[in-house]
Amino acid sequence: MIGAALPARPRPQPKPRKRRRRPRRPAPTHTMRVQILRSAAAAFRKRGYHGATVQHIAAALRMKKGNLYYYFRNKEEILFACHQYSLDRVIDLLDDIAQSGDSAEMKLRRLIVAFVHTILDELHGTTLLIDLEALTPAHLKTVIARRDRVDRGMREIIAGGAAAGAFGQSDAKLMSFAIMGAVNWIPRWFKPTGPASSEEIADRFATYLVAGLRAG
Repeated sequence: MIGAALPARPRPQPKPRKRRRRPRRPAPTHTMRVQILRSAAAAFRKRGYHGATVQHIAAALRMKKGNLYYYFRNKEEILFACHQYSLDRVIDLLDDIAQSGDSAEMKLRRLIVAFVHTILDELHGTTLLIDLEALTPAHLKTVIARRDRVDRGMREIIAGGAAAGAFGQSDAKLMSFAIMGAVNWIPRWFKPTGPASSEEIADRFATYLVAGLRAG
C-alpha cells in the first residue's frame, strides 16, 4: 500500500562476550615441595621455628610468599610436612631392613646411617624432636605415632641382637632412646662447611653406637 510505513528493522543484538578462562595453576610438584621443606628446615635450624618466618623460607627460594601458600597453608603445616618427609624415609628403610637377612649389627648400622643421612642431607637439619610443641594436636599425634614406630623397629633390632648373643643384655628401650637422642642432636652442632662430612659423621656414629651394644 502506497504511503504505508515500512516495518522497523530489528536492531542487531550484541554478541555475547566470551568469558576469558583463567589459566589453571599447575599442580604442585613433588620437587618444589621438597625444595620448600629443605629451605624451611634450614630456616628452622638457623632461627628456630618461632624465629623463622614464611618470608624467610620463600626468600631463600627466590619466590613470593604468596606462591609458597599455594603449596602449604601455613608455617605449621610446613613443619609437619618436614617431620612426615623424614619419617617416610626412615620408615621405608626400616621396613626394608626388617625383611633383609642382615645381622643385627648390620641392620642397626644401616638404620643409624640412614637416620643421619636423612636429617643432614635430605632436609638439612630437621630432627624428629624439633619443635613438637608447635604442631597442632592432630599433627602431633600423627608424628608421635610414626616416631614410635621407628623406636619399636630399633628396639626389635637391638633385642634380636641380644637374643643372638651379638649385643649385651641391656634395656632395648633405653638403648633406642640413647641412639635416637644422640643422632637427633647432630643438627644442633653440624656445619656443612665443617671438617667432617655428613658421610663421615654417619659412619663414625654408627660405628661408635653399635660397638657400645656389643657383648663384652
